[in-house]
Amino acid sequence: MATDKGIALVDRDEDGVDRAFREDVLAGLHHDPKAIPARWFYDAEGSRLFEKITQVEEYYPTRSETEILGARGAEFAELIGPGRAVVEFGSGSSVKTPLLLEAIDPAAYVPLDISGDFLRESAAALGAKFPGLPVHPVEADFMRRVTLPGEVDTLGKLGFFPGSTIGNMVPRTAVDLLRSMRATLGADEGASPLLLIGMDLIKDRAVLEAAYDDAAGVTAAFNLNLVTRINRELGGTMPADAFAHEARWNDDLARIEMHLVATRDVAFEVSGQRFAMEEGDTIHTENSHKFTPRTASLLLLAGGWTPLERWTDEQDRFSVILARATDQREAP
Repeated sequence: MATDKGIALVDRDEDGVDRAFREDVLAGLHHDPKAIPARWFYDAEGSRLFEKITQVEEYYPTRSETEILGARGAEFAELIGPGRAVVEFGSGSSVKTPLLLEAIDPAAYVPLDISGDFLRESAAALGAKFPGLPVHPVEADFMRRVTLPGEVDTLGKLGFFPGSTIGNMVPRTAVDLLRSMRATLGADEGASPLLLIGMDLIKDRAVLEAAYDDAAGVTAAFNLNLVTRINRELGGTMPADAFAHEARWNDDLARIEMHLVATRDVAFEVSGQRFAMEEGDTIHTENSHKFTPRTASLLLLAGGWTPLERWTDEQDRFSVILARATDQREAP
């Protein structure tokens, strides 16, 4: 197996707690309305539950994106070329990432993820599937610029960001992330970095809401796992039975929102700080913005990426876009 043990770039305190996790949770609980960034869903259990979400009937994005990746491999190979280091922002699934790696003949694979245990498990699985491919996992918050392993310094880079995870961020944050991706991938020798990104499309409201509130309750468990993580890692006393999962479509902002709704008046502590919520109050835990072809292109251009090609599945539910890094301009 060509997988190394990887490196960790997460800032932890003396108790092993991710400092950024604590800061985001406390700031979000003090905010009115309360909100916690979606990236903190992904501890080991949250990552496992998300993989389960991708298999439920209502959750179309994974099937639609997998359809595109499976059908367009020859086009990817022609446009991307061989010999690049694939840098995946978020650990790859057992389905989507191999489809890309099989299509383009990469020289290395660098998965970046904030969940160290899940990262190492998925990297090991990819390394076993591609025994001749060097795999260099990096435990890091990819919302910020990440220093890549020295082994890939001289290679051309292809960023891979599937799943429409870019939709979890408000536009301002999404643009910042796209710019930090550009900085992470750096300047290639003889070729600009490329980015292959999944972006979900606007569609019928009932389809969208069902995808984030499946009948089996897997997404509800995923949302509520955040409470479990806060209690475990931050000394929280949040009663899980006092919260319920809710998914709602916000048409004005073109996004699905996930909330943890208080089902009764509740008081609790996190990291020694006290909080209280009334029945019906919510903690906003995730956005999932949906795009049109035009808004997708505008977002990429604002983040320093020029779209080169766009593919959709047969039902036009989901898009995958290949973009090239654009030199930053100070004026039109």
